[in-house]
Amino acid sequence: MHREFKINNFDLLRLFAACEVLFVHSFDRLQIPYPPFIKIMLNFSGVPMFFVMSGFLISASLERNPNIKNYFRNRALRIYPALWTCLILTIPVISIVAHMSFLNLQTIPWIICQFFGIIYTPAFLKNFGFGSYNGSLWTIPLELQFYIILPIIYLFASKLSKKENQKTFIIVATFLFFFILTYYLKAKFGEGASPVETFKLKVLRYTFIPNIYLFLLGVVMQRFKVYRSNLIFGKGLFWLIAFLMFCYWVPSTNTTGMFRFLFLGITTISLAYTLPATASKILKGNDVSYGVYIYHGLVLGVIVQLKLFGNANYAIVVILIAVVLAMLSWNFVEKPCIKRKKKTIHKLT
Repeated sequence: MHREFKINNFDLLRLFAACEVLFVHSFDRLQIPYPPFIKIMLNFSGVPMFFVMSGFLISASLERNPNIKNYFRNRALRIYPALWTCLILTIPVISIVAHMSFLNLQTIPWIICQFFGIIYTPAFLKNFGFGSYNGSLWTIPLELQFYIILPIIYLFASKLSKKENQKTFIIVATFLFFFILTYYLKAKFGEGASPVETFKLKVLRYTFIPNIYLFLLGVVMQRFKVYRSNLIFGKGLFWLIAFLMFCYWVPSTNTTGMFRFLFLGITTISLAYTLPATASKILKGNDVSYGVYIYHGLVLGVIVQLKLFGNANYAIVVILIAVVLAMLSWNFVEKPCIKRKKKTIHKLT
């Protein structure tokens, strides 16, 4: 089998990651005991998987199309249209369900910030749902920061050296720097620290610093073309078994969790290139993962606002509505916008 970059299972893995977040949030917020399959899925944290895959794919996109204008245009076409649609839907939904008025001085600056991806919940929406108008959107600002920082790192590496192997060394060094920095921050400000230190960590969580090592892990693996490696290509099952052994045998702490995420990142890339045509056969090119991710927070907020707790049927309702909204978003918002991207890694048919 040809080991081509563009033949992979990333669409399927993104959907799995989105469903992990969807399932965990639904059962947790609705105070429903985790069924066995959710307990297994807890090992596969969706957000770190997203960050690693993003670094892998976005860095490849930047290298194949180094035009910065096109780079940011493509990123904007992928992120903003669905986000704006979700925001436009949010206002009437919250107004009707929670009887909250958006006719106040906080609304205009809030809407402007949300449209640019600066996500936060204003004071007048703090009582909606579980205290956030859409808790799943907190990673959007992080992704946008990654998109901005990546070409800066590449520019810095290009200024220091014109040789590709030396550029890769600089990127690896950057990854190691942020990994060590995050390790230090988690060890110093993690669980068991003072309230002030915990607050500092909470603030840091909304910057790129504690998570960019995951994004850069994807960049590093893409730079080394690991999808061609005999250790990665077709070895997803072996990495999966080894990862689960690590999860169940190594005690979970703030610092060991970072190594678990690295292990998960490598496993994710290996699975992407194990039976790499699987995703296209199952999904037929339909990538509804982003819609599932951004819409489930709003739907879950509505269910919580209505105080529908303790019944697994309510979780099923959240899941079904989120999937329907995601399918509508993909077909009528995301796919038409993605077709307008220039020089994408693979053509959308």
